[in-house]
Amino acid sequence: MGLWSRRKFFLTSVAGTAAAGTSNLLGASTPGGGIDVYGLVPQSAPAKGKRPVMISSANGVHALDKGMDILKNGGDTLDAAVAAVTVVEDDPNDDSVGYGGLPNEEGEVELDASVMHGPTRRAGSVASVRRIKNVAKLAKTVMERTNHTMIVGDGARRFAVAEGFEEMNLLTEHSRKKWLAWKASTSFNWRPGIDSPEWVGRSASARREDHLRYQALQERVAVICDHDAALTARAMEVITNPPTGTINCLAVNEKGEISGTTTTSGLSWKIPGRVGDSPIIGAGLCVDGDVGGAGSTGKGEENIKVSGGHTIVEMMRKGMSPTEACLEALHRVARNYNNDKKKLGTFHIYFYALNKDGVYGSASLWRNGYDPNKRAKYAVHDGTEGKLVECAAYFDEIGGDQ
Repeated sequence: MGLWSRRKFFLTSVAGTAAAGTSNLLGASTPGGGIDVYGLVPQSAPAKGKRPVMISSANGVHALDKGMDILKNGGDTLDAAVAAVTVVEDDPNDDSVGYGGLPNEEGEVELDASVMHGPTRRAGSVASVRRIKNVAKLAKTVMERTNHTMIVGDGARRFAVAEGFEEMNLLTEHSRKKWLAWKASTSFNWRPGIDSPEWVGRSASARREDHLRYQALQERVAVICDHDAALTARAMEVITNPPTGTINCLAVNEKGEISGTTTTSGLSWKIPGRVGDSPIIGAGLCVDGDVGGAGSTGKGEENIKVSGGHTIVEMMRKGMSPTEACLEALHRVARNYNNDKKKLGTFHIYFYALNKDGVYGSASLWRNGYDPNKRAKYAVHDGTEGKLVECAAYFDEIGGDQ
């Protein structure tokens, strides 16, 4: 097994995943303090879940009703997942996807999305799309009306127009002001990443200087935002911690058919043309009708390097529960940095998984969400109502560039 640990363990799942039927396992810690899932052997018969069921990242909690209505009426699982995320894409107050998404460094909103249809084993994807709001629908159109899997850039925009999608300006006034505030905050942008030998952490004196600059910046941002307190606070938040806004959604019907989609406006202030994991089949989304599906939100670059969606599906195929499989993917992310929490603390990443039996789970790199004062959660709709459920945590600490 090479570098793989042979320790076997039982992991006690969090309340939400326990409610979903996740088996209990005993846990062992890595040297970095995370959970080691290598060598895992399930200790009980596979759990059975409830169908139909839908899960998504937390920002989709209020949209799952739309998809569940489709499932209850006998509709297709991919139609259900796309309908749910379309609600969020259409919302100008959600700056993580679609209309009102935060733009690239030149002020242009660029969207990415992918879909996978379990029953027919098809997929579609688009990336770096401008002026088209509903890119999950566009990815589905690529799947249904072409023999391609991915179309990107201006080609994707032209394809959308030819297929009847409306072009529009995706930059709302609020997102424009946030972008202007970011532009006013920095004379530089993308530096070598944490995987580069050139990367160094911030010293204590540098952090003190950052705090002074933060106070001065807040005053400038308040002017740009017309002294709107809520807008100013959000602008400061997205300046200091550029969001990787995304929604992943997975759906399984009563027959056990499963599909999924992931849609995003990508990393805010990104270099034009930057593409994360969301449109990458096998990373930001992976569905196998024989097993289940998985997706991710957070720092896409880290997910791409471990093919997280595919990893999770394959671990479920081998008998892991959805939560265990998500923790396995996080182990691989952490292993890329030898569990160095100084580096891992500069980002956040979540994984979500749903198997064809209706058992679901999720895990986050850190116990907190993007708000350090709140536990990381994801959304579940079991046919009754959408609700937020706590994620399992790889590191039981606060992290994620807080």
